[in-house]
Amino acid sequence: MLRKANIAIALSLTLPAFAQQSVAQTASPKFVANNQVVDSSQLSDITVSATRSTRKVDDVPSSVSVITGATIQKEGARSLKEVFRNELDVTVPVGPTRFGVGGAPTGRGGQEGVNIRGLGGNQVLMLVDGIRIPNGFSFGPFSTGRGDFLDIDGLKSVEVLRGPASTQYGSDGLAGAVTFKTLDPSDLLTRGQNVGGFARLGYASSDQVGSGTLAVAGKNEKWQSLVLGSYRQGHETDNKANNDAKNIDRTTPNPVDYNNRYLLGKAILTIDAAQQLGLTIESQRRSQHTKVFSARASAPVLPRSITDLTTQDTIERDRLSLEHHYNNVNAAWIQSAETRVYWQDAKVNQYATEQRKRSPERIRDNTFRTQVVGVAAQFQTNLTGWMNQRLSYGLDLSQAHISAMRDGTFPPYGSKFPSRPFPDTTYTLGGAFFQSEIELGAVSVIPGVRFDRYAIDPSTKGYENRALASLSGQAVTPRIGAVWRLAPSFSPYAQLARGFRAPTPEQVNNGFANLASGYTSVGNPGLKPEYADSLEIGFRGKSHGLRYSLAGFENRYQNFISQEVIGGGGRPSNPTIYQYVNLTKAKIQGVVAQFDLKVGQRWTVQTGGAYLKGDSQINGVSAPINSVQPFKAMFGLQYDAGEWGGQATVLYSAAKDPSRIAPGKTSQFASPDYTVLDLGVYWKPSTNLTLNANLNNALDTKYWRWSDVSGLTENSRIADAYTAAGRTVQMSLRYDF
Repeated sequence: MLRKANIAIALSLTLPAFAQQSVAQTASPKFVANNQVVDSSQLSDITVSATRSTRKVDDVPSSVSVITGATIQKEGARSLKEVFRNELDVTVPVGPTRFGVGGAPTGRGGQEGVNIRGLGGNQVLMLVDGIRIPNGFSFGPFSTGRGDFLDIDGLKSVEVLRGPASTQYGSDGLAGAVTFKTLDPSDLLTRGQNVGGFARLGYASSDQVGSGTLAVAGKNEKWQSLVLGSYRQGHETDNKANNDAKNIDRTTPNPVDYNNRYLLGKAILTIDAAQQLGLTIESQRRSQHTKVFSARASAPVLPRSITDLTTQDTIERDRLSLEHHYNNVNAAWIQSAETRVYWQDAKVNQYATEQRKRSPERIRDNTFRTQVVGVAAQFQTNLTGWMNQRLSYGLDLSQAHISAMRDGTFPPYGSKFPSRPFPDTTYTLGGAFFQSEIELGAVSVIPGVRFDRYAIDPSTKGYENRALASLSGQAVTPRIGAVWRLAPSFSPYAQLARGFRAPTPEQVNNGFANLASGYTSVGNPGLKPEYADSLEIGFRGKSHGLRYSLAGFENRYQNFISQEVIGGGGRPSNPTIYQYVNLTKAKIQGVVAQFDLKVGQRWTVQTGGAYLKGDSQINGVSAPINSVQPFKAMFGLQYDAGEWGGQATVLYSAAKDPSRIAPGKTSQFASPDYTVLDLGVYWKPSTNLTLNANLNNALDTKYWRWSDVSGLTENSRIADAYTAAGRTVQMSLRYDF
């Protein structure tokens, strides 16, 4: 359980905020109807991800934050990492682009994913309009992330749900869920007009990026529609290094040229007063060319020394979805229903050309693709009587075809091209859930349960000489939470939840051999799902302009899937054998506190801190979990005069304690503490025109984020390559019409 000292400190910071308030019961909150139009200024107070129903953030028994599109624009965020820049317990790992053809994949995956309270990667569920973002994949130097499957310009809100999310969404949400909601026509037609939209231009010096977005929406009595297009072109992200050597000693960023094209289209037909039918088309293309100077040998005198490496990486994602919404508060049984049918095709291709001294050119052409079709249906029933109750129930079913291909020239000894790191696989996920939101005066009790089943069916086509295994299983994930609105200034809550994550195709049927290097990998048809059991206890409240929250949590994980050595001697005749196995137990616990104080009509003060600690256990030996971040604190000051305003944010991160780094073959680099100041202003010279300007890292601090350097050796000569950007400027101009 959480250390008593940590809880006592947090309580001492918070109790004065409500100690002098009277303890008076308040009426239970009214349900917020699904599909109800909510003013954009209120979006940060409403959540859908926590219960899969529309509910006030203060009335859910878990920690959830909502970041609106307006906040994203004001803070100048252009990527997923920047969206979560000021979140205390959320990070997005991004390493420098220092990968190679046969070496480490450092930075090749771009924005690897989202880390929530110490766990990330595929253990965090990510959804766009209710549709899963493809999993990340790593195989030797081939590494695909998840964050670059998104375009920030098309979003109206981002929600982060902490803790297991399997009761709501099924597999993958061990650490939590991040849900992204794209813009609707009504978000642009806010002033009662029939035609409206916006045009936005932006520039950021951190990667010399220029961007442009144009969105137009229209409506009549029956139809609403929206078309949004954006284009972004930039270069490598700056850092605080100064070694420009064109070889392995280089610490300044490798030259990068990238562009990103995004298209979003929506059409909504109002069938009658209770029904709407919506069609969404989404398409993204990202291309990145990298000159990897850091892969070159410092003295290319030996045969096969690398003299040049260039790469061309592309990301593609296309989505088509059809949705039906029904909403009738006067209906006898089902007052609300939502059905979604969707198709999505996502592909990552990484192409590399390597020149070597007195050796033929090596080419690597790797592709990872996920094609999925699915259906989701959700219904709600409101019951009245001796207690108010809203029932939510439904099902989710998806079937994905997942494939990967390795191609090129001069394959490693013992393998051939083209080849597949795992067989083409049909991956089926299906689940049914039931939830009740019970209102008992000042108390809300929210129990829920879900049943899931998964199936992995590999194909033998194009996959030779491997023993393949099909795998299926099931899981039941219950959850119960309660919120007690004891007083406006004090609302305690608690939640118990279970999460699970099914094994993935590449873990079950992984197969590869590199006999020249003395290793091979084999599949494991006996893999079990990963499980999480979570307890969160906290309280929040409002008083005289102050809003605060304090949460303490403990997450216990079982059957962690890890790739381990199971045999072999490391020689071509007796290679080391790697296999994914269920080995690890883990525990992550922590305390997160946040405060928001409104001073007068124009000033707002924000502050908070997060302390996390995590340990895993393998074969009875305990070790720290490296993905857990050091203590972090934030202080922000905002001024809003309507026509203009500004903000200043100070972000502090403690140093990574070397004793909290898992032991390895070599000692690892521990990031020192840092304090970063960000400044921002906005100006509205007219009602329709908004200028935003941000000066990030205003003091030009040299620092390392632990999320980006994990694994770097302590005595590395290239540690500066992992530093964050220095002082940078970001500007955007938006015109609404």
